[in-house]
Amino acid sequence: MANRIIVTGGAGFIGSALVRHIIGSTADQVCVVDKLTYAGNLESLAAVSSSDRFRFEQCDICDKEALDRIFADFLPTHVMHLAAESHVDRSIDAPGEFIQTNIIGTYTLLESARKYFSSLDEAAKAAFRFHHISTDEVYGDLVNDDDFFRETTAYAPSSPYSASKAASDHLVRAWKRTFQLPTLVTNCSNNYGPYHFPEKLIPLMILHALDGRELPVYGQGLQIRDWLYVEDHARALYLVATRGKPGETYNIGGHNEKKNIEVVKTICSLLDELSPRADGRSYAEQIVFVSDRPGHDMRYAIDADKIARELNWKPQETFESGIRKTVLWYLEHKNKWCARVLSGEYRMERLGKGGK
Repeated sequence: MANRIIVTGGAGFIGSALVRHIIGSTADQVCVVDKLTYAGNLESLAAVSSSDRFRFEQCDICDKEALDRIFADFLPTHVMHLAAESHVDRSIDAPGEFIQTNIIGTYTLLESARKYFSSLDEAAKAAFRFHHISTDEVYGDLVNDDDFFRETTAYAPSSPYSASKAASDHLVRAWKRTFQLPTLVTNCSNNYGPYHFPEKLIPLMILHALDGRELPVYGQGLQIRDWLYVEDHARALYLVATRGKPGETYNIGGHNEKKNIEVVKTICSLLDELSPRADGRSYAEQIVFVSDRPGHDMRYAIDADKIARELNWKPQETFESGIRKTVLWYLEHKNKWCARVLSGEYRMERLGKGGK
């Protein structure tokens, strides 16, 4: 029997990749719930929006009345919760928005899910899952070069963003313990790939480079991140939602630790090859170092052995293959998707607003 999956934040970067995977690779139905803030873009769902298994609801996850209506109408078997404010720099400038969406929004969604869950018969309750998608940033940073984030690693968030996500993780686990809502949590490393909003490191560097602008790197670019190709992440998320054990946490990583400066130089090298500068010089000459972000964590690294062992998942893309695909995608879409995002046009012309 096909699943009926609510995906909150489904018009965002990771959410849209997940929705494209579900519609493209399964027989399941999807209801995207998204407020359509600046990071939500229905154009990222254009490839699947005509499917009769796709539905869109513009909704703030803090609006319980709207959520209750969606649950009652769509009758989900699964909820996959990705809706969140996610940019660290923005959380430093305006932390209140992160508290509201990531904490209050998650609480509100949990309460709507709990109300709906209590109305189900025993068979439907046994099948229902609430999957909360989180980040490795809740763990803080790693001190030892040979250490990794594991599912048992203590939380030590460093930014308003990661603190708000840590709080939402705790809420989800509490609703499992107290109310027996069948929840799962995943914590992922840095995602990259097509349809990534241009404020994030990789798309920002690609587009700045092509526009002849400076490539700003925090500090000396020595911060280390584990990079996960977004389509690999989408596959992992679906596996956890449909095959994971309620109450469990699964860490999802790409096995690709890179210093930020390495990532930027790799992008420059690929652009030198694929779209050379008119003057024949390297894009790397556009790199500049800027003052570091307050509270900037130095190293993240995921131990993804549990999901590999229990759900037989591993990333298909290496960093080398994934970053080449990503650069090629941005080159192909620079004057289409990227231009509309950068101009704000995508917010003025919603595709199929209101859904089916």
